Amino acid sequence: MSDPAAARGTDHPGPAPAEPVVPPAHPHWPPGPTHGGPHQPPGPTPGGLHPPPDPTPGGLHPPPAGTGPQDAEARQRLHPLSPALHGAKSLVVVIAGLSWSTLSRVGFGWFAVMAAVLALGTTVLAVVSWYFTGYQVVGRELRVHEGLIWRRTRAIPLERLQAVEVVRPLLAQLTGLAELRLEVVGGGKTEAPLAYLSVAEATALRQRLLALAGRVTAEAGPPPVGGPVTAASPPSAPPGRPLHTVRNKDLLVSQLLTPQAFMIPFGVAFLVVQFLSEDSWSFIALASTLTAMAGVLLQPVRRVLDDWNFRLARDEGTLRVRNGLLETRAQTVPLDRVQTVGVTWPLLWRVKGWLRLRLEVAGYSAGETDQGSRPDRLLPVGDAATGEAIVAEVLPGVTLAALPLSPPPTRARWVNPLSRGVLGAGLHTRVFAVRSGLLTRQLALVPYARIQSVRVVQGPLQRRLRLATVHADTAGGAGAAARDRDLAEAWALAAELTARAHAARRTG
Repeated sequence: MSDPAAARGTDHPGPAPAEPVVPPAHPHWPPGPTHGGPHQPPGPTPGGLHPPPDPTPGGLHPPPAGTGPQDAEARQRLHPLSPALHGAKSLVVVIAGLSWSTLSRVGFGWFAVMAAVLALGTTVLAVVSWYFTGYQVVGRELRVHEGLIWRRTRAIPLERLQAVEVVRPLLAQLTGLAELRLEVVGGGKTEAPLAYLSVAEATALRQRLLALAGRVTAEAGPPPVGGPVTAASPPSAPPGRPLHTVRNKDLLVSQLLTPQAFMIPFGVAFLVVQFLSEDSWSFIALASTLTAMAGVLLQPVRRVLDDWNFRLARDEGTLRVRNGLLETRAQTVPLDRVQTVGVTWPLLWRVKGWLRLRLEVAGYSAGETDQGSRPDRLLPVGDAATGEAIVAEVLPGVTLAALPLSPPPTRARWVNPLSRGVLGAGLHTRVFAVRSGLLTRQLALVPYARIQSVRVVQGPLQRRLRLATVHADTAGGAGAAARDRDLAEAWALAAELTARAHAARRTG
């Protein structure tokens, strides 16, 4: 006889709840069974009773451990002054967008009214956007919520986090605020720019995210568990062992020794001629000339502002960089993500024996529009001894003056008649070194462990001369190219690079 209770299904459980499984480190790796093997449906208890039905609706599995509501802090808003700063930035963009011809046509009064109306509208939109924008840390994710009509939530896995930067533009410095920017592996742009937070909140949140991502350093203690974060103001010097501080005087002189600086006397002379020629002088002509001169001088001026008070320090496994005048930055560069070290000797700098060092770091978008946000500055300007010391910190055992560089064959002068004597390439015990450049000398150093692929390329003229170019490509997209090598040497060099890259990845 069948049991009526069993017919009604009241004593049979629903789908068995799965045991909580901690997600693996890689965000896309599918979790496998736990150490206990595959999950088995529960059997009856010793008293013959079955376990109660699955309390979750529809028999859904409970969330993985570390991502439940108990691990999620309350949603936090940005600083209340954020809309005002966004509105001020919009005002600058609006005034810059309105051309000089618009000012001359409508007059200053209507021009000011137009700018004020547009700035007010953008400020109202900024307030609405601030009200519906928030962030929270859920387990090992940073979630950013935004949008009024179209709600959007971005979940950023902290396992893919490369660096968290604290950036302070000029207006943020005046109001005691800061902006937090995240860089993740494979990101096409900077993720989750939280603008703006108080300096204390931004500093503490940065440390908490780095700790959750497994990049805790001696810069701060253990992160808070949840809720609003508070901390003291960040130190004026980067933590760790100081390596070098660039003198602002050298930075200014280095930018005066550029082709753009030599254009200043010609621009001033042109303005004087325009002013003295009453028949051709006009407000539009003067404004256009000033705008053109500003465009010519933009690059050196921006370098001075970006690299002002440049300080470099070495922490365990990372480089710490602080720089900036109108916009201060605190950046952390993981040494294990460095793909290429570039050394540059500009033509006019060689008189003073100066050089510049730059990095190519994996995980940062090569197409980033704001180049100042990329951690590519290693030494804005310095002498040869300083450059040698910093290169030795990033690439131990590498000495710039002792690299085994050999020139291409003599027949390469038909391809590069002027720069053939400058070209060179060689295999160091740790790096592949390539030298190039006629007026501006350049040296690229690629660690073998960072080489992703090796290519041998021949152009039409190279085929007739039995020459070839060997490319060593990296994940950052820069790499190095040994140009116009003998064909047999090129194939041997490519084979040796491939072998050394495989060996370096196995041992490293």
